[in-house]
Amino acid sequence: MSARQPHPIEVRSYEILRSRVDLSPMPPLWRAVAERVIHASADLEYAVDLVTTEEHLERGLAALRSGAPIVTDVGMVAAGITERETLCHIGDPAAARMARAAGITRSAAAVRLAYAEVGPGAVWVVGCAPTALFEIIERKVAPALVVGLPVGFVGAAESKEALRASGLPQLSNVSEKGGSAVAAAATNALLYYEEDTP
Repeated sequence: MSARQPHPIEVRSYEILRSRVDLSPMPPLWRAVAERVIHASADLEYAVDLVTTEEHLERGLAALRSGAPIVTDVGMVAAGITERETLCHIGDPAAARMARAAGITRSAAAVRLAYAEVGPGAVWVVGCAPTALFEIIERKVAPALVVGLPVGFVGAAESKEALRASGLPQLSNVSEKGGSAVAAAATNALLYYEEDTP
């Protein structure tokens, strides 16, 4: 696999963000994730808003390098993950049928369908739906890593707090912000890791 060649605009963006916030004290993977999230969002507050451990990120990186499936909550997250194929059942008619029958959201139903397909050890990436994150926790999906960065005023911060309390290997943030681009950026940081190290 050839080394990824970032566009000059991306290179300049990293120069600017590094001139505005010093993340050098962070462990290497956490720094790579924080920088890519800040690069994608132009939001320096992620430097102190993201919550994870280096061990969790190392576990996720090892899983990705060994070919673990990546499951996303929505197509927008899947579209933003550029290095690997992902699995997303949100648009599957079976998810809509299951949601109606079980009285749950389509996002939660999509998690159930995906887990039946991939089993334990996947990397789960949530950028939109707090209900997907709650379902991942409740289903006990035995993930390699959960990137839990849903956005919104209803349930987003609470779902991320529940993720942190669950003991699952995770990357999340404390505030209500997040979103598909941020979740995809965090995942891409792990996928690009060797190329991103200074």
